[in-house]
Amino acid sequence: MPEKETINEEENKQQGQPVAYTDENIRHLSDMEHVRTRPGMYIGRLGDGNLPEDGIYVLLKEVIDNSIDEFKMKAGDRIEIEIEDNLRVSVRDYGRGIPQGKLVEAVSMLNTGGKYDSKAFKKSVGLNGVGVKAVNALSSRFEVKSFRDGKVRELTFEKGVKKSDSTKDTTDNENGTYIYFEPDNTLFKDYSFHDDIVETMLRNYTYLNSGLTIMYNGRRIKSRNGLEDLLNDNMTNDGLYPIIHIVGEDIEIAFTHANQYGEEYHSFVNGQHTTQGGTHQSAFKEHIAKTIKEFFNKNYEYTDVRNGIVAAIALNVEEPVFESQTKIKLGSTQMAPDGESINKYVGDFIKQNVDNYLHIHADVAEVMENKIKESERERKAMAGVTKLARERAKKANLHNRKLRDCRIHFCDVKNDRKEESAIFITEGDSASGSITKSRDVNTQAVFSLRGKPLNSFGLTKKVVYENEEFNLLQAALDIEDGLDSLRYNKVIVATDADVDGMHIRLLIITFFLQFFPELIKKGHVYVLQTPLFRVRNKRTKIKNKQVIAEADARLDKKEKRSDFITRYCYTEEERINAIKELGSDPEITRFKGLGEISPEEFVHFIGPDMRLEQVTLHKNDQVGKLLEYYMGKNTMERQNFIIDNLVIEEDLPDADSEPLD
Repeated sequence: MPEKETINEEENKQQGQPVAYTDENIRHLSDMEHVRTRPGMYIGRLGDGNLPEDGIYVLLKEVIDNSIDEFKMKAGDRIEIEIEDNLRVSVRDYGRGIPQGKLVEAVSMLNTGGKYDSKAFKKSVGLNGVGVKAVNALSSRFEVKSFRDGKVRELTFEKGVKKSDSTKDTTDNENGTYIYFEPDNTLFKDYSFHDDIVETMLRNYTYLNSGLTIMYNGRRIKSRNGLEDLLNDNMTNDGLYPIIHIVGEDIEIAFTHANQYGEEYHSFVNGQHTTQGGTHQSAFKEHIAKTIKEFFNKNYEYTDVRNGIVAAIALNVEEPVFESQTKIKLGSTQMAPDGESINKYVGDFIKQNVDNYLHIHADVAEVMENKIKESERERKAMAGVTKLARERAKKANLHNRKLRDCRIHFCDVKNDRKEESAIFITEGDSASGSITKSRDVNTQAVFSLRGKPLNSFGLTKKVVYENEEFNLLQAALDIEDGLDSLRYNKVIVATDADVDGMHIRLLIITFFLQFFPELIKKGHVYVLQTPLFRVRNKRTKIKNKQVIAEADARLDKKEKRSDFITRYCYTEEERINAIKELGSDPEITRFKGLGEISPEEFVHFIGPDMRLEQVTLHKNDQVGKLLEYYMGKNTMERQNFIIDNLVIEEDLPDADSEPLD
């Protein structure tokens, strides 16, 4: 009997005996089954929608990419997107409609599509024939309608399995494609589409496709000025001169300098937002600095030329090659197979057009050179302390007591788990000790601060090198020369939830905003959410059997069943609900600091169910003004804000924390 065979195989494993390997072990997976079995191969991480890279946004992007390709072929300039209850998505375009005779293959068979012939979709993102098939396979319900030449063919699927197929005459609908999908919540646990993440994605589409109108839940999104609009909408510091915006046949660039440290880039290939850059971004960085330096005919350092730059580049490449399935870093070196190199194409375009612009606009050139000279003066003023700090950091890296490193890093290009790499910034030995003992040593590092860090607002970057803790933190992250060598994908601030912890959190974020704003703008900085309460009760006192069954279902195979059922609560509301679920007289513990949480418990908070709050900047946020208001001199305006928003919290009565008998 099959059941008996399964038991014997498990026993053989436990006894160290070879497991039977016969014809019955070989099975063929359909395309849809393969996607469902290995979703990470097709869309990267699954997630729940809290982060822009989570899988549900990849599904949405794959559907929209097809509509964008229709727009690029001058077939439909309007896309309508509805997301109902942050769960269910519909996308309607007014292109040519998917050819109805191949509709089933187009949405359910891998490596099937109309984009392999580069003449049809010469510069498309979706050339791999996977996109919408992955959406189908990973959705609990998927519908597609192709409106074409007076007929509509409609298919429905559930988890990749076809449920219906019909064709009707229609006279009321324009040509185009309609797709509806509900991500499968057995794969995307407790998922929810976040409006701000979706809107950012859609705005990027319109920046790159002038003339395209996207209707999103009834809101119109459109761009008239392309990348110039992108910079205006996203800059958090005022530009020093008007944005230089130049458009070519297959390239568009926009840039200015701002009063900020570091370099900020937005790059795109064939409409795809390449958040990790790639060959096109590297070419832009090299040649923008080279062209400006040659224009002034001065021996300026490239880093001084680029310091404070805010720029965007969009490139159209034939048959682009990306470094991963999620298409966030361009790997192509040529504009087309056997074509001109990307480096030369971008370099020639910048050399001719930026040089011409600066010759015509002498006033802009003057402001630009003043910024370069200012960066040069500051760099030279820091030269001595920088050298000393680097030597100190190099020695510390040999045995850095503040850093407990991990094995896998974000800059490990060929490692499949590099996206998981994270570093926790903690305060004090007790907190760092608990995290260190419970972390995943492969992907999670810990950096321990000694007390409250310095308030860096209003200070020059010299403080980064003079302050030992800031210098060692910079060295641990490896961001001195930009984010290209960033060692951790997530930089997680882990402090107590009390007033002191909040202050430390604010000081760390101020440091990043002041000197490394790109770290936040690129979505790398997070705050760890830890529970405020632990509520638990003995199994024997819990009357709701479903609560017990769900708790047992969540147990790891190696984990022993406890006599207690425990709930960790992050809010007062969760505490109240936990008390209701766990029955009368539960034990309630209030966590007042990370050091109070044992390593055995901490593993639950930094594992797969880790709750993170991403530190974000909205398009209207002015970093300088924000920092001055919250971290500058104590003004009457800020005093009034504190008084108006003062909240007094009371601890739970001691009786609530008494242990169970």
